Amino acid sequence: MAVSPSAPAAGRPWWHPEAVAERLPHLRTRARVIATLRRYFDSRGFLEVETPYLQVAPGAEVHLKAFATELEDPFGGPSQRLYLHTSPEFAMKKLMAGGVPRLYQLARVWRNAERSPTHSPEFTMLEWYRAGAGLEDLMDDCDAILSETGVCPRPAERLSVDEAFRRWVGFGVLETVDDPESPDPDPRPLQQAAAALGHAARPGERWEDMFFRLMLEYVEPNLGRDGRATILHSWPACMAALARRSPADARVAERFEIYYQGIELANAFAELTDPVEQRRRFEHDMALKDRLYGERWPVDEEFLAALELGLPDSAGIALGLDRLVMLAAGVDDIRQVLWAPVGREG
Repeated sequence: MAVSPSAPAAGRPWWHPEAVAERLPHLRTRARVIATLRRYFDSRGFLEVETPYLQVAPGAEVHLKAFATELEDPFGGPSQRLYLHTSPEFAMKKLMAGGVPRLYQLARVWRNAERSPTHSPEFTMLEWYRAGAGLEDLMDDCDAILSETGVCPRPAERLSVDEAFRRWVGFGVLETVDDPESPDPDPRPLQQAAAALGHAARPGERWEDMFFRLMLEYVEPNLGRDGRATILHSWPACMAALARRSPADARVAERFEIYYQGIELANAFAELTDPVEQRRRFEHDMALKDRLYGERWPVDEEFLAALELGLPDSAGIALGLDRLVMLAAGVDDIRQVLWAPVGREG
């Protein structure tokens, strides 16, 4: 991929005419990609929605950091602690429970303490949901979107996580899951397999920690190469998050991620609709977040109530718009496709 200069020139502000002129071709690409996406969804009967950025709970992710604020009552009542969301997922699923079967949103989202060539603390997420659909439908959406935006005309390779580990790590990772029902599998079987590759166990290391060590070193560098994207599906069930388990194999969740040219683009779920199981997962994940980082986010009780009312069988996906534009524009730094950066540039 041909790339443009990664960073703004030292001492020159982002709004300087020369800096704007440098980015303007990529920003025009951004506008073209957004227009293409809206045409794609509008032509297929999706409704574009807008949900509040301030939420009771920013999400449910263990390893993310959020931005918090206080909502003041103008009539003297108590203030309310709210968060800038890390994804519009909860609100969009509430709308599905309310009867909107196909919806999409181009939402600003926030994740604190994230900054790299592919990360900004404020960025744009494209998220869409299909009632009565499964992961294959979302995979087809991704193929069409990559083609219509000019990123990649070829259909993506579709590969399970276990197949990827067999191909590039040398063993099937599902073989190391001792209890498919456990949200925290015993790490020792995976640590023993990794030891043969020279990866010694670390104090307090969980199964998930070792999984990602191997994933980052052996698997991710090989994904989305050879002129096509890779859809990595059938993730271990302990990483299900808001996805349902596969009825065919209790060890895996109905989830996929898509990668192209070294960039992770999207994360998709066949949606969990069981409020009891979802509450159990929230409580486990927030307890783990508290243990690891000393922080616990609230549970969105309204979201669980929406599941109780009835979320239809559905599938949903979140795609990083800025990363998609980076690929369409042929640049290697997210700042090249942002109209303005967040905070300090350096």
